[in-house]
Amino acid sequence: MLLSTAIPPSRVVRRRCLSEVIVDNVDADVLLVIDVQNDFCAGGSLEVPGGDDVVPLINEIAQDFRHVVLTQDWHPPRHLSFASSHKGSEAFSQIDLPYGPQTLWPDHCVQNRPGAALHKGLNVPHTELIIRKGFRREIDSYSAFFENDHKTPTGLAGYFKERGFKKVYLAGLAFDYCVRYSAEDAKSLGFETLVIENACKAIDFNGSAEATRKLFRYRGIDLI
Repeated sequence: MLLSTAIPPSRVVRRRCLSEVIVDNVDADVLLVIDVQNDFCAGGSLEVPGGDDVVPLINEIAQDFRHVVLTQDWHPPRHLSFASSHKGSEAFSQIDLPYGPQTLWPDHCVQNRPGAALHKGLNVPHTELIIRKGFRREIDSYSAFFENDHKTPTGLAGYFKERGFKKVYLAGLAFDYCVRYSAEDAKSLGFETLVIENACKAIDFNGSAEATRKLFRYRGIDLI
């Protein structure tokens, strides 16, 4: 855990396009950066198209937040979400597991391997916490707050509440999976929730990006 640097209270989150977003209360606002890891970027085993492009944007946006938290997918070998763990199964197919439907993925973000490392260009030195998820072999974890059974907590909600955070801004990878589920859970937990869309990239599997935008509108999650 790293100590944050002081940031004047009147700073603005700079955007390269569209409108600017005011950080209303630097002590109650937190930037949650989702899974900016090698395996989700160019050349990775689960490459998100354009994933590298979010790195400089996140670096810039993070300068205007006093509080920043990162997440990191952190799977053991032969994780049950890997297609390779199910004989005869193909990546991006779906199976049923005890907690519900599960998309099967290429092996990715395996603990202590280069693909699990944060992108080398990510430069947020005042990050206060890095939370790892998906480390239980028998269950996947898209959300920063809960495993995919929607019951097993990661502990992040308690951390945010104890720190007094009220508003959560999200950025990272992938917009239509881990960012989406993290945003949904943040909203359900009572946090004001905003997703910085140009600092995210989507897998866009079978229209999942547009479905995510529609879901956010329905749930009252702001896209900025």
